Amino acid sequence: MTLADQGFLELGRMRLEYRMIGPRPDAAPTLVLLHEGLGCVAGWGSFTQELAAATGAGVFAYSRAGYGNSSPASLPRLLSFMHEEALDVLPRVLDAIGFRRGLLVGHSDGASIAAIYAGSIQDHRVRGLVLMAPHFFTEDMGIAEIARTRTAFETGPLRAKLARWHADPDNAFHAWCGPWLDPEFRKWDLSDELAHIRVPVLIVQGEDDQYGTLRQIEVAQQECYCPVDVALLPKTRHAPHREAPEATLRASSQFVNRLLHEHHEGELTAESRALRISPTVGRRNREPQSSAR
Repeated sequence: MTLADQGFLELGRMRLEYRMIGPRPDAAPTLVLLHEGLGCVAGWGSFTQELAAATGAGVFAYSRAGYGNSSPASLPRLLSFMHEEALDVLPRVLDAIGFRRGLLVGHSDGASIAAIYAGSIQDHRVRGLVLMAPHFFTEDMGIAEIARTRTAFETGPLRAKLARWHADPDNAFHAWCGPWLDPEFRKWDLSDELAHIRVPVLIVQGEDDQYGTLRQIEVAQQECYCPVDVALLPKTRHAPHREAPEATLRASSQFVNRLLHEHHEGELTAESRALRISPTVGRRNREPQSSAR
């Protein structure tokens, strides 16, 4: 298909809104953005344009079913919803846009979906992952924060805010909140998927993330065979690209530019050569390790 600057992907019964910035997939590498649990195309703000400008790559963002102006999600959501997004929906999205090479850039639930995809499907087109505030397993403090978020939605302020992003804020909220607050979801764990990722990873995490501790990073370092770079941002909570936009853009674009250069698909700028992210590389032991909860 020919991608317009914005439009909809028709995938069976799903109609997913998208935005495309910069060169199309047949002309340059593409960065595919996967939004947070309550995000959508609009939720990325100016980050899409800035990332495209900093890397020279095309940037493609889409809203999953239930979010933004996409078709509604079927409720209640199954506990396997992120695996379904990663293994069923995302491959169809990549094929529909003519994805040829690039990186997956995910935030929160979107970062988890990117990790599931890379750890389950050996796709030579994917050069690396940028994971902002990812979830690899559940933590009590994160579940408690989601419960507080549910109260904020039910009492009104959050519902009004979400209405600016989503055609159906109730559908969007319950598509996200329902699985996370199911007691069975506490068993959710991506250790096996992390062990099978074979491309470099950058984790961008706020030091004050209210949904996840630094244990998320430690588990990725322990389980992954691949290089894991870390950009830990001070005075930043769960949305690095909104709360620390300059630092997040800097870390993400340097990582992207380095990988594209290594694949002879881009040129490092002088700034990218001078400033490197400090790698914290973890190797997985031969015997599987269980994630702390």
